[in-house]
Amino acid sequence: MIKVEPLTAQQSEDELIRNAQHDAQAFKPIYEKYFKRLFLFILHRIGEKELSADLTQQVFLKALGNLARFKIQGAPFSAWLYRIAINECNDYFRKSKNARLVVLQDNHLDLLFEELTDENTVDDLKRRLPLILSKLNAHELQLIQLRFFEERPFKEIGNILGTTENNSKVKTYRILDKMKKLFLAK
Repeated sequence: MIKVEPLTAQQSEDELIRNAQHDAQAFKPIYEKYFKRLFLFILHRIGEKELSADLTQQVFLKALGNLARFKIQGAPFSAWLYRIAINECNDYFRKSKNARLVVLQDNHLDLLFEELTDENTVDDLKRRLPLILSKLNAHELQLIQLRFFEERPFKEIGNILGTTENNSKVKTYRILDKMKKLFLAK
């Protein structure tokens, strides 16, 4: 059995993963490192604390159950966890038929506003954005959330979604073009 020591600066995440692949008890530092981030990630999509906590637990159960098959390939381990979290959220929405939740904050609206138009006011965007977002499919909405509402770089988005940085960028700008057309269509 591997003794679990507190995470030190010298101990790399790869070492933690390798240890956890052989001993489930060694998964604890990984769980502690990512729990809060994944919980908040899921909460921003689900909107209910208890349900988000349950789904976060499911993410870690699935991660632990599949950890032996995880291969360290240069992409961050967190991207794998976020991919599992996205799948859990998508499964929840598919099974429950609940509407997807998008948390809008003014600073996020400003980022989108800069991308969508120079002519209309922020108030007009705030008023119409929920309708525009409702016209996006789940994958499109996911990209917009990751890029503009969570302010993640394209490289991280690519890692989370299992695509390249360039592919994430191209898809995001295509979605922005779609949103701009919807916004300007009045």
